[in-house]
Amino acid sequence: MAAQTGRTFSAETAAEEGFKIPQKLESFRPAEWKENDPTSATVSRDLYPKIEPFDTGYLPVGTHGHELYYEISGNPDGQPAVFLHGGPGGGCGAHTRQFFDPSYYRIVCFDQRGCHRSRPNAAEQWEASIAGNNTQELVEDIEVLRKHLSVDQWHVVLGGSWGSTLGVAYAQAHPDSLKALILRGVFLFTPGEIDYLFQNGDSSAHHPEAWDGYIDHIRSDPDGDWETERQNLLGAYYKRLCCGDQEKAEAAAKAFVRYELSISKTFPDPTKLNHTLETPSILIPFALFECHYMLNNGFLRRGELLDNVAKMKDLPVTIVHGRCDHVCQPHAAYKLYKALNPKADRTDVKLEIVSGAGHSDSEPGLIDGLVRATDEFRDNA
Repeated sequence: MAAQTGRTFSAETAAEEGFKIPQKLESFRPAEWKENDPTSATVSRDLYPKIEPFDTGYLPVGTHGHELYYEISGNPDGQPAVFLHGGPGGGCGAHTRQFFDPSYYRIVCFDQRGCHRSRPNAAEQWEASIAGNNTQELVEDIEVLRKHLSVDQWHVVLGGSWGSTLGVAYAQAHPDSLKALILRGVFLFTPGEIDYLFQNGDSSAHHPEAWDGYIDHIRSDPDGDWETERQNLLGAYYKRLCCGDQEKAEAAAKAFVRYELSISKTFPDPTKLNHTLETPSILIPFALFECHYMLNNGFLRRGELLDNVAKMKDLPVTIVHGRCDHVCQPHAAYKLYKALNPKADRTDVKLEIVSGAGHSDSEPGLIDGLVRATDEFRDNA
């Protein structure tokens, strides 16, 4: 066997390594959906063209001084759609507008409390940003935004990763406020999901070098106590993120976010990774709020989202999940699908597990599935 060079395997180096990125990906779809859906599993859909918002603003929410940044693009008179970003703390990028047909949808994107362009930002005022920052408050923020924009019902709510958690929680709290739900990278905040990702090292089965980097930041800290802190790695990171020492907090944030982004894509994107690591207004909220929510089990009772699926009994739901998602494992999507459709008799609940696709919403197979889903709700309105 040839000696290993230690090069990072990425989309840019794939061709050099002799790996051909597949143009067609097979997807798993339960039989009850496949029989009723003539759509080909061929990857054929891409994002809609880039667009700019025609309206932006800040909306005060809650009682802790938070102001949400929001933007609206697409058709001013179109059907309203809202995008729920991941993290928690990830913020919306320009590409999030592109999952929707801009000639049909009035596209609403917003940054959740404390992150990206919302105020206060955790990078500048972490204590203020974390006040009143929990799932229940964020659910109500979506309602405040809906009413502020004079939206009777969201035609579509699209949430990915943490956004899928928030989307399900929102649908269960306000089932009459939306007509359809699209989910990508389902995360249910069960203890097993949290421990797999941040505590017990199971993710190292596929990403050993990323996991080793994650634990080494704590293990190699001369001011730390490895034997104690290894028992609660999330707590160890959280302590550093909230220590008040900017240099120490930023170093912890970089180690934490580098780990997660390194396992998010089938072909890692060094450009995006470096941009995130070098932009404190994105980096710090991402790390701080992930730790904050993971340590508190998403502010949800164990199994709460699965137990409350009856509140979604009349809601069309489409789930698109990467087979190679090593952040949010496919079994969470399958559990939610089975809970929503226990008798396999609901044609309005759909699951597509995309082979070859990872976690990121920039994965070609996931883009294809999500755009097809928003188009389907456009065409079947």
